[in-house]
Amino acid sequence: MGSIDRYIFRTTLASFALVLISLTGVIWITQALRGIDLMTSQGQTILTFLGITGLVIPSLLGVIAPIALMIAVSHTLNKLATDSEIIVMNAAGMSPFRLFIPFAYATCVVAILVTLIASYFAPDGLRRIKQWDAEITADVLANILQPGRFAQLDQNLTIRIRERQPGGELSGILIDDRRDPKERITIVADRGTVVKNVDGSFLVLEDGNLERFELGKREPAMVAFARYAFDMSKFSNQGRDVALGIRERYLWELMAPAEDDPIYKQIPGQFRQELHDRFLAPIYPFAFAALTFAFLGAPRTTRQSRNFSFGSAILAVFGVRMAGFACSVMTVKSPLAALVQYLMLFGVLGASIWIIIGGVVVEPPARLMEAINRSNARIARLFRRPATA
Repeated sequence: MGSIDRYIFRTTLASFALVLISLTGVIWITQALRGIDLMTSQGQTILTFLGITGLVIPSLLGVIAPIALMIAVSHTLNKLATDSEIIVMNAAGMSPFRLFIPFAYATCVVAILVTLIASYFAPDGLRRIKQWDAEITADVLANILQPGRFAQLDQNLTIRIRERQPGGELSGILIDDRRDPKERITIVADRGTVVKNVDGSFLVLEDGNLERFELGKREPAMVAFARYAFDMSKFSNQGRDVALGIRERYLWELMAPAEDDPIYKQIPGQFRQELHDRFLAPIYPFAFAALTFAFLGAPRTTRQSRNFSFGSAILAVFGVRMAGFACSVMTVKSPLAALVQYLMLFGVLGASIWIIIGGVVVEPPARLMEAINRSNARIARLFRRPATA
């Protein structure tokens, strides 16, 4: 790889990384705000919130990476054209296909990244989210114990908390336990925290009073305590099995699903759709990069034709992606839709490479450019300020 190739390769990957991080960050924030109730209503810590919402990032990267590559290739080609480097390299005898080689190297890096994400990292993150969310959702201590409400965990057990402090600490706790027919226990505590260990789940109460009223006795027994552990293991369900969906399956699990898998028996078409989506994921970066270069990689001397080609490249990439989504949806019912998507992507890739090798310049028709120039001149005259004396 020569110095020019290394320069284009580094510039493309640097732009790709910047765009990928920026777009992923923005979309991740919008997704993370939807799970803010983990901290507010369920009393989870900020680390738990960031951990769960952060596991969706690999899935976002897999979707955004081809678009980010298209933007990076467009930026690099525009930079080369603005500095007249494309024209100079073309005049020195470098063909458009030779110029495309470093972009192809950068695309290979992106394709490998997308393959790893689609095969392992994205499903692994989604299954961790599902397991983590199941533990939180199934935990009665985090969901039923809502501030200001009397939660009846059992027929003869009622708990109320006044509020939930940051970090999961509970304050103003009242427990009315009548599960033992021979006695009734009432506990009032200033604060408490949920502690989980190998022995189970406990509600550790601090600074409170315990009143025990035994059957046959006239006066209750009062005990003041500084720290008291109330066993809640019966109401904390942490061992529930989680049924993995299709998106939570690794690539090899989709390729060879178990014959007795109930989800596979119920919706085999969605297994087929997800499997082909995983196979097609690394092809999209090559199609988008080649398509973008086909529109913008040829040397030009006019800014108008470059702007037109840039807009055409965006529309073409958008059209290919939308057509891919449509074929993916139809693959659920018809395997031929998957074949159409493969043919479409390889057709776009082949046509783009043919344009690049042939040095074809994709320019707008002359009449269209004349009409645009006349329209721009008319608009400029309308908004032109009259000269002042």
